[in-house]
Amino acid sequence: MIAIIDYDAGNLKSVEKAFAYLGEEARITRDGDEILSAQRVVLPGVGSFGDAMDKLRQYGLDEVVRDVAARHIPLLGICLGLQLLFASSEESPGVEGLGLCEGRIARIPDAPGLKIPHMGWNSLHYDHPGRLFVGIPEDSYVYFVHSYYLQARDPEIVKASTRYAATIHASIEQDNIFACQFHPEKSGEVGLAILKNFINI
Repeated sequence: MIAIIDYDAGNLKSVEKAFAYLGEEARITRDGDEILSAQRVVLPGVGSFGDAMDKLRQYGLDEVVRDVAARHIPLLGICLGLQLLFASSEESPGVEGLGLCEGRIARIPDAPGLKIPHMGWNSLHYDHPGRLFVGIPEDSYVYFVHSYYLQARDPEIVKASTRYAATIHASIEQDNIFACQFHPEKSGEVGLAILKNFINI
């Protein structure tokens, strides 16, 4: 079973439907025991860093996510879920994130002709071999919706990046922690292949 963590963030149903399309049982839940007994865990997210952390703490899910990481259960962060894995974000100064990975979440810089939020399809450059991208050609297109982006401290954890006014670290892998700034559940066949690779880890 795949547990999709429910902390009142948007986009949960589309993630659930993508896994169902792949024939996997996925359950939207905020029950800590159910999450910790799952074979895979997904931390999705749409919204602001500060509000999301408030909700995770309100439901006691911040510690559940840390337990998932400590127990080496494969964990996939999506969009805001990627950002929450880090200690802080420029979006919400003073708010403490989960701190499972090292890096900074910064606002995408203004650039001529580019709109923020970044909404649309961008191609992926592979920085290092990543288990989420096995069998998926480099330069494949995936769908992004975000105003803030990751600058990972350790370049070795960055598996894919893209360009949009800056080099955006688009996917990371650190032990059992995987994360995508883009939305695999909204990225067509490429996104489904990424989710299938996560299922097979």
